Amino acid sequence: MFSVVTRPPPTKVFNLVIIIKRHRHFYRNMDCTELLPPASVRGMTVLQRAEFQKRVQIPRLRVPESQVQRVIPLVKKLLLKMEHLQPVRALENEREILLHPLPVKSWQSLPTAELEQQQVTSENFCHAELELGYENWSANEILKSVLPADEEGLSSFSRIGHIVHLNLRDHLLPYKQLIGKVLRDKLPNCRTVVNKAASIDNTYRNFQLELICGEPEYQVETKENGVPFEFDFSKVYWNPRLSTEHERIVKLLQPNDVLYDVFAGVGPFSVPAAKKRCQVLANDLNPVSYHWLQHNAKRNKCLVHIKMYNKDGREFILKELREDLLERWRNPAATPYSIHITMNLPAMAVEFLDAFRGLYTVEELAELPASLNYPQVHVYSFAKGENTKILVQQLVESNLGAVLGEELQCISFVRNVAPNKDMYRVTFRLNRTLLTTSKQTLRKRPCPAEEEKEHVATAAATKVKCV
Repeated sequence: MFSVVTRPPPTKVFNLVIIIKRHRHFYRNMDCTELLPPASVRGMTVLQRAEFQKRVQIPRLRVPESQVQRVIPLVKKLLLKMEHLQPVRALENEREILLHPLPVKSWQSLPTAELEQQQVTSENFCHAELELGYENWSANEILKSVLPADEEGLSSFSRIGHIVHLNLRDHLLPYKQLIGKVLRDKLPNCRTVVNKAASIDNTYRNFQLELICGEPEYQVETKENGVPFEFDFSKVYWNPRLSTEHERIVKLLQPNDVLYDVFAGVGPFSVPAAKKRCQVLANDLNPVSYHWLQHNAKRNKCLVHIKMYNKDGREFILKELREDLLERWRNPAATPYSIHITMNLPAMAVEFLDAFRGLYTVEELAELPASLNYPQVHVYSFAKGENTKILVQQLVESNLGAVLGEELQCISFVRNVAPNKDMYRVTFRLNRTLLTTSKQTLRKRPCPAEEEKEHVATAAATKVKCV
């Protein structure tokens, strides 16, 4: 059985880290007919907590108070563990130990020899009625008992401070109010439950939210990889599923490295990098994101290491990035450092890659050393269909207008977004040719099957010509 437990934050911020922890015993409550919620709740769309009341016969041991500390270790794996239910209860001059009905059918189901050594016999064992209610089942157990058994249930959700963010499939929409109330009841410090109301297709890339339960309070405080952030979730983009990717990039950076964050949002790349004493230029078009980017940089006391801009990504590349990078090349630091460019706007970031083509004139770079400290670009993109890794490389090369050879460093899978739709990070290094020549139109890179056909056709043509 799994349960959700919480680790309290070091401050008063109501940010909860959700940890999955396996109970000590092996037996799952939902595998036991007696411990299932009443069958009558299946299909309920309006939450009626009283309908979950149920009486069941539960095995138990009643032992003198003086013996309980010696008996508990013997039956530890057989204890009945449910929410808001103490498996050991105080009675007058004795203790009652509740046992799980799945493994314990009779006295013989217990370690009888060890118990008898502690003067506990079959006389101490009995079955008695126990009343269960809504409070005794977890959110997962409640929803599994209510939602349609023949369709996919609520598989996941995101937690951002006091907000629970859902992305419900169509068949779950009739149950959305119930789902919201159950999650608000069961998740500690949850005050607001929202559902993603539409695809992210607006200019500022923030979620369109539908409040389905709780208070319409969208300003949240949360922590990601130990760094506190604050923002209005209804007006900016934030996805906790990207925390591992944010951490992966920040770990690449060393103090004094340079980061150009083209689509910075509220700062999940930029703020940790600036805290690490990297030199950061961060930009975002959304004025609300820009406001919270400034706020988070100030809150994390890293303003000295970060410059922030509220511009279109292309304009930021063509002006701020261009000028800052050229100045660094003209005045190289004594200590070596690396330069990184993050472009985390997966729906359209690749469309900005052509801004790097012809960013400088040949004359501007001719006066500089032949070997320059060229930036690594980390561009994120979605790819839908089969062979998504190849498709995402095609997208990058097509928009960059160049076939990536030695410049390509890696194509890393980030996460699955939907069936046949994946998110990737493509990392490549810019070079003098890319930065001083205009974009070229490329023929679409063939998939592996097409490459094989093309190879066979070429070989056949060559053979005919030789004959």
